Amino acid sequence: MKYDVVFKPAAVRDLEALDGPVARRILSKIEAMRDDLAGDVKRLTKHTPGWRLRVGDWRVLFDVAGRLITVWRIVHRSQAYD
Repeated sequence: MKYDVVFKPAAVRDLEALDGPVARRILSKIEAMRDDLAGDVKRLTKHTPGWRLRVGDWRVLFDVAGRLITVWRIVHRSQAYD
């Protein structure tokens, strides 16, 4: 299944604050995730939003509703699950 991706304003700010190579790597992993949630994707328990994509030390926190992926935050792993 091919998913559409929407970024929340906080996720856009997080992405803009990152270094260029890191941001490009994260964007390429998000693009790959559009095809059947490919990549290191895991459903989270007891966390909102309910999914995460691991990109090295960075976590992309998102929700899935039908064919829509909503990216809420892009944070370092040390801050992802607080």
